[in-house]
Amino acid sequence: MYEIIQSLHSYLGYIVLIILILAVVNAISGLFSNRIFNLEKDFRISLFALILTHIQLLVGLILYFVSANGLKAIQTVGMGGLNSAARLLAVEHPFINIIAVVLITIGWSKHKKVMEAKKKFKTISIFYGLGLVLILSRIPWGQWF
Repeated sequence: MYEIIQSLHSYLGYIVLIILILAVVNAISGLFSNRIFNLEKDFRISLFALILTHIQLLVGLILYFVSANGLKAIQTVGMGGLNSAARLLAVEHPFINIIAVVLITIGWSKHKKVMEAKKKFKTISIFYGLGLVLILSRIPWGQWF
């Protein structure tokens, strides 16, 4: 069961990154091209990015609690006994990615309250962009490839 959850978290991560990059690029292009916020394209891309990041977070939290690299690593050796690779998986990766999902959620919530297209694109590009940067900074790249 652990291997299935780990594979799901890994493969879903690729999809989340692709759609999140697409949402940020779409928002930045909409901001600079002064186009209207389209419910068919812009809204859906941002919504799919939000939904997929939340699903990825849920799968990651399940993995955190069943994995030997997550909470069990902290319980076994303590915070001081973790090397840098173990600390990345047990502390930094989950904490920073939770902050990233919170930023993406804030961006989604703020964009709904704004009526002007330019402000919608600006809000999404800032918050989703910050979330993307945080996610990219804490991916365990050595294990991914």
